[in-house]
Amino acid sequence: MALKTTLWRVPREPDDGLRVLVTRYRPRALPKAMETWDVWMRALGPSAELFDAFFGKKGKTPLPLRDYHARYREEMLRPEPAALLDGLAARLRRGENVTLLCSKDCLLAEVCHRTVLAELLRSRLAG
Repeated sequence: MALKTTLWRVPREPDDGLRVLVTRYRPRALPKAMETWDVWMRALGPSAELFDAFFGKKGKTPLPLRDYHARYREEMLRPEPAALLDGLAARLRRGENVTLLCSKDCLLAEVCHRTVLAELLRSRLAG
């Protein structure tokens, strides 16, 4: 079992397993034939409100990274994302590989929600 994270535009690798797009929004103007993921779980992406707060949209002060990650973790406790996380954790327990994919603009893994999501999955597996 392996859990990996990367950008959706990175070509598939042999050990990727199930490639899951975990963004709220599908990449714009990308033809369906060029999708690099097997499934899109949009509920695992940050909410529009959290995304806007992090980037300081609508004239607000950008949300600090620590607060962004904390609020994202809270969002993942909601029923739909929690159920999706449980399903991915079950796949990992069965020895399947899972790769979490994020946007082409999300270059720093330590900032990206995909890293927090991977931590949440690892804690589900440990607990």
